[in-house]
Amino acid sequence: MEKQSKLNEYTTAAHALKYLALADGIPHRTEGEAVLLEFVPRDVRRILDLGTGDGRLLALLRVERPDSDGFAVDFSPTMLAAARERFRGDSRVRVVEHNLEERLPDLGPMDAVVSSFAIHHCPDPRKRELYEEIYARLVPGGVFCNLEHVCPGSPGLHARFLKALGITEADEDPSNQLMEVRPQLQWLREIGFVDVDCHWKWLELALIGGVKP
Repeated sequence: MEKQSKLNEYTTAAHALKYLALADGIPHRTEGEAVLLEFVPRDVRRILDLGTGDGRLLALLRVERPDSDGFAVDFSPTMLAAARERFRGDSRVRVVEHNLEERLPDLGPMDAVVSSFAIHHCPDPRKRELYEEIYARLVPGGVFCNLEHVCPGSPGLHARFLKALGITEADEDPSNQLMEVRPQLQWLREIGFVDVDCHWKWLELALIGGVKP
């Protein structure tokens, strides 16, 4: 129950806005996003973005995929408001209120499921359940890409990461429930994904994913 209450901090505007301000300045974030874009085919028709925040990642994907339908999922009122503002007037994007700690809603089959710095807020058992639900919702050939905050390799590397972000341990998000990359890749393989790999990594940022055969 304690972890759930920590995650609920995102229902407060102050916490959500603080996160958005920090997220926009994450070093090398655009590099990870660029690699993610390479792994999502340009002919996808339906994209599900889990923990969309203000819709940044889904908007980037749709620049070169304007005919795709997007589904932007989040549970923070502040994030949802920002996403709705970003996609105002775009009838091809649906913003959906949903907490990732609960079973994914049935939004139909997806060609791509993506996420950016969101799933690490879930407890580890829920992370695996979520990966299974993502697999079930993908069409054959569908791709999953998760640009994620992961466990540091060492205390020294963690200190370097915090310095790069310009924050201290006191500023870290208390809702973080970080996990190493390797067991998450193993989960994806066990679930049935193929072409599973860590496609990009910088300190505590990593892009992991796979394809549903």
